[in-house]
Amino acid sequence: MDRSAALARAFRRRCPWCGGRDVFTSWFELRPACPSCAYRFAREEGYWVGAMVVIMGLIEVVFGLLMVAVIGLTYPDVPWTPLLAVGLVLMVVVPILGYPLAKLLWIAIDLLVHHRAGERPDGAFSEPGKSGIGEP
Repeated sequence: MDRSAALARAFRRRCPWCGGRDVFTSWFELRPACPSCAYRFAREEGYWVGAMVVIMGLIEVVFGLLMVAVIGLTYPDVPWTPLLAVGLVLMVVVPILGYPLAKLLWIAIDLLVHHRAGERPDGAFSEPGKSGIGEP
């Protein structure tokens, strides 16, 4: 697996492991595994908590950039009410539009952090007797 390409694949809504397409059945429904390489997306109970952290970070970055840009361009007469209204809309729109990206980014981050040498897409190991635990 080319680990450096995992994030780029996620940004293109493809499997972070192989780059395969059609990993979503709908905007909100991720397949249990990649149709191309059979990489299992959800590893254990609570796995998607990381995706929630990614989407919250995305929301904070978008809102922070909006705040800095508007305040920087309009200081000292900052239009607080329109800024608040746009911010509230973004708090609803960004999570909806960013949902697929957050899930795939979390899978890619998990791959980059936890991938073990010899691991196959199905989670097993290609070399007999290798558990992957504690190995580089």
